[in-house]
Amino acid sequence: DEFIRSPPRKTVRFGGTLTEILLKYEKGDTTDFELLKHQLSDPDIKDAQIINWLHEFRASVAYLTKELEQLVSILLKLPWLRRSREVVEEYLGFLGNLVSAQTVHLRPCLRMIVSQFVPPRITIREDDVDISDSDDDDENISENFDTCHRALQTVARYVPSTPQFLMPILVEFFPFINKSERTLECYVHNLLRVTVYLPTLRLQILELIIEKLLKLDVSTPQQDIEDAEETANNCASEEKSTEEGLFDMEEDEDRKGNKVVSPTIERMAHPLAERLDILMTILFSYIKDVCHVDGKLDLSNTKDLYRDLVSVFDKLILPTHASCHVQYFMFYICSFKLGLAEAFLDHLWKKLQDPNNPSVIRQTAGSYIGSFLARAKFIPIVTVKACLDLLVNWLHKYIDNQDTGANAYCDVALHGPFYSTCQAVFYTLIFRHKQLLDGNLRKGLSYLQSLNFERIVMCQLNPLKICIPSVVNLFAAITRKYQLVFCYTIIERNNRQFIPVVRSGTGGDLVQTCTNPLDSFFPFDPYILKRSKKTIDPMYQFWEELSAEDLENLKKPIKKGTSEDEDDDFLKGETPQNDGVVEIAPNSYESNTRSPVSSIGSPADCYVPYPL
Repeated sequence: DEFIRSPPRKTVRFGGTLTEILLKYEKGDTTDFELLKHQLSDPDIKDAQIINWLHEFRASVAYLTKELEQLVSILLKLPWLRRSREVVEEYLGFLGNLVSAQTVHLRPCLRMIVSQFVPPRITIREDDVDISDSDDDDENISENFDTCHRALQTVARYVPSTPQFLMPILVEFFPFINKSERTLECYVHNLLRVTVYLPTLRLQILELIIEKLLKLDVSTPQQDIEDAEETANNCASEEKSTEEGLFDMEEDEDRKGNKVVSPTIERMAHPLAERLDILMTILFSYIKDVCHVDGKLDLSNTKDLYRDLVSVFDKLILPTHASCHVQYFMFYICSFKLGLAEAFLDHLWKKLQDPNNPSVIRQTAGSYIGSFLARAKFIPIVTVKACLDLLVNWLHKYIDNQDTGANAYCDVALHGPFYSTCQAVFYTLIFRHKQLLDGNLRKGLSYLQSLNFERIVMCQLNPLKICIPSVVNLFAAITRKYQLVFCYTIIERNNRQFIPVVRSGTGGDLVQTCTNPLDSFFPFDPYILKRSKKTIDPMYQFWEELSAEDLENLKKPIKKGTSEDEDDDFLKGETPQNDGVVEIAPNSYESNTRSPVSSIGSPADCYVPYPL
């Protein structure tokens, strides 16, 4: 306030007062007006000059009508952010006065602020050739972003309709995905900061960010990421061996005391995966910060954010086939409280059983239920059982309605949701059967027998023919061991009936088999982005690699009349582990599953032999 009341310092200037210049311009005398524009556009303009002009402009905003938008445009291009505190404060005051008196300039003001949400680019030239175009590593960049948000809050305070004008500008200025990691990181971070003081925009901003993340995700298939990592590791190993051969004699002493940590360890080799990793880390941090106040979970904030994220999930994630990582924002927020995980499962269950939903959405909902129940460590076994009861009861009712009618035959187009639900149940049992049987084997077996898998497997709809073979084989091995159902007769019959497809190509005839007629995928397959996976791994259920002994055990059915204590001994120490075990899980990526259209490279099944 003292600064605003104090008279401006005298500076060198021409053309009289601002009011006089603008009045002359209205009468057609443009000489002083052009001189004014020239002075404001001067790249060497001094802080004192900027302050002096802004002080006069603040008192004359009534003259800055639409006819003077060119002059306003010059004012909005003033280099105010990287100036002294006095300039910044005067400029913020000018913005407030301008938008409150002349709302016609609201959009240009918002565009100017949003354009500052990314680091400025610096170009290094050498002999008239641009040799570098990179982000400016300005140490004050964080402070500049703070000032931008102050400016946006100032404008929003004077113009209540700011959010509706701001959102299209935020969409327009979102950087292309091939821009630098730093540019994308800063922009997304600043967008999420906007949601804190403009909460009405949160849902739209989350939609915008997740839509962009989804484009990144589907542009980088998991196989491409793994191939890039493997290539990078091989190159690094070769370089390391070469360097050691050349320099190990003189560097031995240095290496003994110090561990050399490569700066590339945390980086993803695939450039788009690297961008996605950084942005997913920011999104996870945002979710955590919004839901926790002073380190404690705030239920009100969490529920509000959960509702927004579920809305985005329904609109963007559920209709998108085979995204790998972005959907984990739901996995993460559900880990905060069991009630959220149960609400998410209930939401998916309603999607699955509603016949008014498109079949593909119902099938995807089934995939999410199975993958979530199997992979989320924070879901207790009592919740798993409750979900299995719901799913299996629905399957039995479906069989009651369909198994004797005109449509009682194996057809994915007719019964897609049924097959998807079967696969979800089989997949959940594969991951959770040890926990279901742990503690009291007899009681656990009684529960599994009550699900009546035999009726599901033997029905005319023949789910074993449609589900992914790796899932079918493990389910068959487990259910045979515990004498729940003998699947191998049906599997053998299905194999005999299966007709390979012969396709002619330039390389000759190619025999293809469609091993994934559902075109299904498991949305919570292992998360492989290096930075952000640290958030997911502690709550993630990895698949325990099957040893030769485990495979042998699966071939041996338990004996009738065996005592409960003896049976419990079999189960001791066999619960799934999550200590970074190498995956051979029965899932779409690890099985190299391809869609029916392109089924080259069908799943390498985790095959358990069956008795002849």
